Amino acid sequence: MRALDIAHERNLDLVEVQPNAIPPVCRLMDYGKYKYEQAKKENEARKNQKTTTLKEIRLHPRTDEHDIGWMTRKIQEFLAEGDKVKVSVQFRGAEMRHPEIGRKLLDGIAEAVKGSAIIERTPTMEGRIMSMIVSRAPGGESSSSKSSRQASSSTTSKRSEASSSVQNGTTTPTPALAQENVNATSTVQES
Repeated sequence: MRALDIAHERNLDLVEVQPNAIPPVCRLMDYGKYKYEQAKKENEARKNQKTTTLKEIRLHPRTDEHDIGWMTRKIQEFLAEGDKVKVSVQFRGAEMRHPEIGRKLLDGIAEAVKGSAIIERTPTMEGRIMSMIVSRAPGGESSSSKSSRQASSSTTSKRSEASSSVQNGTTTPTPALAQENVNATSTVQES
């Protein structure tokens, strides 16, 4: 009863924290403020939480090489975003007699994304569809970002190698864009 009087004096709520303890443990607090802060913490945790989605790429045994390459790049993009990818080969009619073609197709895709992905579920046949699930390798980097980094570094090295031209025995720096025809248009004048 004394705790209730103190709570009323301070305009706080008396909240029972551990009802099974002897004697029961209670706390004086503003319960509305406490619930608000709890909801705020939950929302913040939900914002920081990464949800993975399962994307699906569908193929057929007669899918062209170029289309397979394009879909492989899309798979790598999905993996770079943190999503899982289900790669499916759908068989129609007489294609059902040759499931090894679909397996070769899936194995080729698995080989193409080998550096940046792991196979979560190996290719399995489910009715008319053979599918596998691919996810990002732990600590793995997508090969598209590796190749773009390599391309930018090779471009930089080519510019630095050709950033100077020789005229009259001295080396003079030239802009990277105008260096192609520098030696062809320069003339040597001796006085």
